[in-house]
Amino acid sequence: MRLRHIEVFNAVMHTGSVSAAARLINISQPAVSRTLQHAELQLGFALFQRSKGRLAPTSEALALLPHMEKLFAQLEDVQRLADSLRKGRATDELRIASVLALSHEVLPRALAQFKQKHPNVTVTLQSLHSPQIVSALMMQEADVGFVLSNVQQPTLLQENLARVPMMCIVPKGMLPPFKLRAGTLSQEDLAGVPLICLDAQDPVGMLLNQLGRESGAGQNHFVTVQTYHTALAMAHHGLGVAMVDGCTALSADRSKVEVLPLAPELQVPVNAIRAAAQPHSLLVKAITREMQKVLGAQR
Repeated sequence: MRLRHIEVFNAVMHTGSVSAAARLINISQPAVSRTLQHAELQLGFALFQRSKGRLAPTSEALALLPHMEKLFAQLEDVQRLADSLRKGRATDELRIASVLALSHEVLPRALAQFKQKHPNVTVTLQSLHSPQIVSALMMQEADVGFVLSNVQQPTLLQENLARVPMMCIVPKGMLPPFKLRAGTLSQEDLAGVPLICLDAQDPVGMLLNQLGRESGAGQNHFVTVQTYHTALAMAHHGLGVAMVDGCTALSADRSKVEVLPLAPELQVPVNAIRAAAQPHSLLVKAITREMQKVLGAQR
């Protein structure tokens, strides 16, 4: 199948009619019909059957659909990259993509220092999950990304800025005072206490779940969340103990929660990532330096 076949197939699948598909991709109805006929001729089977004025996909079309959607997504990625290349880049603009855990405290502090030295630079910030940050960098939609994990992607360069400890966020009154006196909390200290857990697809969440199982402490996983700040919010409302990174812990309301390091100590990396093919701009170097300073001051 050709690219035009894929485009028309996708349009008809999503609209259910030749006329709607033609409007969606801005070509004539006869052109849609001809393209479908040509695709079916090349494939050797029908893709759609007319039913009550609409085009119903055949079983063969439904089998092709997930593969076609992957191809169409790749075509859209190519279009996004082409758009970025066509528009070019302003020299007084810095586009940052960051995980939410760094966007609340660490990055604003770094940007405050950055702005003093570069007052005329326009900054665009996207708060995304790590896989989305990788995609944004590869599509040249961001100049630098900041993540709380190691990224294995050969087209990206990674620079470690710091390692931050995992912290326990404990609603006041949830644990007896004698467990807080040591200044740290172990997995055993949290046995039977409701826990706000990170999704197991998160690298740190996976590690925490593994440590909990190995401790044999009988943990009570009350709720599972996808971001550190959601876990922190749950702890603020007294729903359980949250284990979050040290950057997120900076946002903790000490009037509502106790903040103690996890023992034995568990650290997560804070990394700056950028596209290897792109020049290392002065602005990217500058914001990376400011991030490193802020992270160093938290130790």
